[in-house]
Amino acid sequence: MRMEDAGLPVVAIVGRPNVGKSSLFNRLLGARRAIVDDAPGVTRDRVTARASVGGRAFMLVDTGGFSADAPRDPGTIAARVREQALAAMQEADCVVCVLDGQAGVVAEDRDVVRLLRRSGKPVLWAVNKIDNAGREALLADVFSAGVEEPLAVSAAHGRGIGELRNAILAALPERAAAPEAARGTRLALLGRPNVGKSSLLNRLLGSERAIVAPEPGTTRDAVDTRIIVDGRSYVLVDTAGIRKQGRAKDDLERHGAVRALGQIEGADLALVVLDAAEGITDQDSRIIGRALEAGRGVLLLANKWDTVPPTRKDAPSFRADATALRPAFASLPMLCVSAHTGENVGDVFPRVAAIEQAYGATLPTPALNRALRAAVGEHPPASVRGRVPSLLYATQTGTRPPTITVFSSNPAGIAPAYVRYLTTKLRDAFGLVGVPLKLTLRARATSGRRPIGRAPTARRSRPRRGAGPRSRRR
Repeated sequence: MRMEDAGLPVVAIVGRPNVGKSSLFNRLLGARRAIVDDAPGVTRDRVTARASVGGRAFMLVDTGGFSADAPRDPGTIAARVREQALAAMQEADCVVCVLDGQAGVVAEDRDVVRLLRRSGKPVLWAVNKIDNAGREALLADVFSAGVEEPLAVSAAHGRGIGELRNAILAALPERAAAPEAARGTRLALLGRPNVGKSSLLNRLLGSERAIVAPEPGTTRDAVDTRIIVDGRSYVLVDTAGIRKQGRAKDDLERHGAVRALGQIEGADLALVVLDAAEGITDQDSRIIGRALEAGRGVLLLANKWDTVPPTRKDAPSFRADATALRPAFASLPMLCVSAHTGENVGDVFPRVAAIEQAYGATLPTPALNRALRAAVGEHPPASVRGRVPSLLYATQTGTRPPTITVFSSNPAGIAPAYVRYLTTKLRDAFGLVGVPLKLTLRARATSGRRPIGRAPTARRSRPRRGAGPRSRRR
C-alpha cells in the first residue's frame, strides 16, 4: 500500500489553541467543514479539504492547537496533537500561522513563530479577530514577536479574507498542479465511541494518520485519507463516535455525531466497527440501518478480537450468535479483526473490493428475468380480490447500489413483505453480498406480454388466406 500523491500544493493552518484556526479554515473553503467551538483544543486530527484560489487548486489543512512546550510523552493527546501539527508543517508548501489579535502575543505564539522562521517554509501571518479598522492598532503587539507583514483578518466576519487568499496564491509554488487524482471509493468508518475506529484506520494505513487514545470521543471531525491498495483508489473517512441520541455529553459530541451520520451520504461503502466483546448492540443496529437506508454497501468489522476469550474465539460461531439476535443483518459480511495486533486486518480490503464490485454490478436483463421468474414460481404474490397481480418483467435502472424496476399490472396490490422477498431472492441470485439492492414496482399494461410465472395460453390457428373450400381463383 502507498499513500496517493494528489500532486497539489499543501497549505497548512497552524497556531496555538483557540485562535480561530478552524473558523479561518471554514472561511477559506467557503463551507463549514471543521468543527468550531469556543472551547480550546476542539481540533485534534488534521482535517484536509481541497480548495482553490484564482483557479489554483491546493490542499488546505487544519491542525490542532500547537504548543511548543507540550508534553513529549507519546501517550498524551497533547503530544500527539503537537506531532500532527508538526507533520502538517513539514508536508506543507505554505504555512498560515494564525495569531489572536485580541489576546495579543503570548509565550506560546513566540515559540511557534521561532519554529516557523527556522523551518524555511513560506509563512503568512494571519492576525485573527481584527473585526474592524479600529482594532488594527492591536497589530503593534504582533511586530514585537518578529512577525513581518501581518495580515489583519476576521474569520468570523470575512474581513481581510480576500487579501489572505491573494497572499496564499502568491506563496504557492510555481509548478503546474497535477490533474486531480481519481475520486476513489469513499469508505466511512462508523461506530459507537471507543470501538477502535481510529486505531483501525491507522492499522489499515500502516501509520499514525489519526490520533488514537483510550478515552472515548477523541475523534471529532471526519478525517479523509486517500490510499491505493492493489491499484484501487480509496478514501478512508474516520468519524466521531455515534452515541445513542440523547446520551451525548456535550454540544461538541452531538455535532461530531451529526457529522459522522452525514458522512454516510457522501460515502460509497460503510465500514461499521463493532466491539467484538459486546456483539451487535442496539446502537450498532441503528448505525447499520442508517447506512443501508442510505443505499450504501456495508462491511461489519468486529474489532478487539484479541480481547475475546479463547473459548469463544470462533469467528463462524461469533457471527452466527450475533446475527441470530439481529437477523436483519444476517446477509451482511463480517470480519473479526484486531486493530491492536493486526489480526485479519489484511482481509479488509479484499472484502471491500468484492463489495465494491457488487455495488456497481450490471445485471443482464435475461438473467434478471430468469431469476425473477424462479422467485415468482417458488412463491407467487398473494391475490387481491380474487386476482393475482401480474409481474411482467424486470430491468436494471441504476447502480451504486443496484436498482431494479419490476413492471406489474397492479403494483399497489403487492404487499411490502413480498417486495422484501423478491429483493432477497434477486440479491442472493446474483451474489450481491453486503449490498442493499433496491427494488421498485411500476405499473404497466400487459399489452400482450405474458406475465412472469404464467403458462402460455393456447393460440387458435387462423386459416391461411386464400385457403379452404370457398377460395376462388380469379
